[in-house]
Amino acid sequence: MLAVVDYGAGNLRSVLHALKHLGVERMQLAREPGDLRGADKIILPGVGAFGAGMQQIRKQGLIEPLKDAIHSGTPYLGICLGMQFLFEYSDEMGMHEGLGLLPGYVTRFPDDMGLKVPHMGWNQLVLRRPSALLDGVESNSYAYFVHSYYCAAADPADTVVTVDYGLPFTAAVQRGNLYGVQFHPEKSQRVGLQILANFLKAAA
Repeated sequence: MLAVVDYGAGNLRSVLHALKHLGVERMQLAREPGDLRGADKIILPGVGAFGAGMQQIRKQGLIEPLKDAIHSGTPYLGICLGMQFLFEYSDEMGMHEGLGLLPGYVTRFPDDMGLKVPHMGWNQLVLRRPSALLDGVESNSYAYFVHSYYCAAADPADTVVTVDYGLPFTAAVQRGNLYGVQFHPEKSQRVGLQILANFLKAAA
């Protein structure tokens, strides 16, 4: 069973639609700890502010169950904010602690780059190393982004995709059963559906 974490993020419906398009029939919306029990894979989609998102997940009692599931080997895919949560902290509107499952932090794009913030629209993915998440995806494929804060991964081995937006940043990660994408696969057409299908296959 696939558990999709629901903490009120606005992009949940489009993610569920993409998963149904891929033929996923057994899905459980995870709103409380018991909803993660028995899940053989987890997707956490998220949009909005880092601190508010972590506060809501904590309020729903999902922090420790998520960590326990991931440590036990359950495949996890974080989308957008769901990827950012994997890191140690974010400085968005103050300092906020993340799940601390990957070393690194989340910070805002500099305002002096001459580029609009948020980073919004299509950008090219630069594949940095092989990953099951990227099977059938070519380097320089396009994906859709909407974010003002980016992940600065401390361990280069965790980064599988980078993107350049005034500076190169980590756009997808993998460490064992832990996967994350900064872009929105549910809005990235063929490439996004391929990545979601790859996760489902890797998690099978």
